[in-house]
Amino acid sequence: MLRSMTGFGAATGQVGPLHARVEVRSVNHRHLQTKLRLPQELSALEPEVEAQVRKALERGTVTLSVVVERAAHGGGALVDATLAKQYLAQVRELGAELGLAPDVSLAQLIALPGIVAPSSGGELPEKLRGELLALVRKALEALVEMRSVEGRALAEDLRGNLAALAVLVARIEKRMPKVVRQQQKNLKKRVEELLGPSTTLSPTDLAREIALLADRSDVAEELARLKSHVAQFESEMRRSESVGRRLDFLVQELLREVNTIASKCNDADVAHWSVDIKARIERLREQVQNIE
Repeated sequence: MLRSMTGFGAATGQVGPLHARVEVRSVNHRHLQTKLRLPQELSALEPEVEAQVRKALERGTVTLSVVVERAAHGGGALVDATLAKQYLAQVRELGAELGLAPDVSLAQLIALPGIVAPSSGGELPEKLRGELLALVRKALEALVEMRSVEGRALAEDLRGNLAALAVLVARIEKRMPKVVRQQQKNLKKRVEELLGPSTTLSPTDLAREIALLADRSDVAEELARLKSHVAQFESEMRRSESVGRRLDFLVQELLREVNTIASKCNDADVAHWSVDIKARIERLREQVQNIE
């Protein structure tokens, strides 16, 4: 089942004395790229959070953020007085360099990153790990579900374009014998006009030229590969794992074959249908860029 690379998921709950909200967003990317934004008191858990993301997803730029609020009566806190003094000394030093009087309140000071952290009481780090990872998994599940829903819509659009493409390929295949016969007639007529009525061309030489022309304009192999790529595309869409890269490759192959057909076959109808096929392939390409 196809999954989109675009989606959003969120989950809220308690992480120790903190009320936390986990939000995860994803957009298109060739590979899996993670961007984590965790508060200072939870930053040590980043490797485990990233591992959860990589376990759930295979492609896309994924931004995961955790916002926390201290619950009422949620336990004590640790104040890093040493870090606070370092902040204050740096502020005063900067003020002296700029000729400005430092004006820092206690409230502003303790709001700086790392000054106030939850009191662990010896057991909190393990609780933090389990509770935060549970929220991360819940948010990722919501994201995956949204990506799956969008993936089903993408699959429907892809199948519609594949069906239209297959119809156009069938039209070209049906018309090709008539195109070859018409080209043979045109060649014979041009030869007769060039040589004039007083000169005759042996049937053997004429047959050889017609055979060469037919070989140069034969697109049977390209049509066969086009149909094969369409069938493989449909087969890949039924796979359960990530297929975005394989579908992208097949789109390139489809375009290569139809370009060859358009260049080899000098026929107005085939040229028109080839343009329509290219438009369908471009639609496939746009949609495939969003598939995991």
